[in-house]
Amino acid sequence: MTSEDEARKLLFKYDEDKILQEVHDYIKSTYGEHYAGGDQNIQIQDVFEQMDISEEFTRGCAMKYLFRFGKKNGKNRKDLLKCIHYVCLLYHYAFKSEGRDENY
Repeated sequence: MTSEDEARKLLFKYDEDKILQEVHDYIKSTYGEHYAGGDQNIQIQDVFEQMDISEEFTRGCAMKYLFRFGKKNGKNRKDLLKCIHYVCLLYHYAFKSEGRDENY
């Protein structure tokens, strides 16, 4: 094991860096899959934001995938990736939309 590998293991004892990279890659891959309105680049999440229900929707979706993990299709990695994605969106709506960018 190189000193760089050892340093990484000390900093990310539970492979958080690898997990976050997987989450990043998953989220990046989803943006070509979202439903959009015709030639417009509108996603349903944008509609929920206009309706001022984004926090509630993203919280509910995160909970859905977390509760589903281990039940539907066993320990489905994609359920956790979706849950984390919705938690990221919840974080965005809970803080950025309130103008608290300094804590974002």
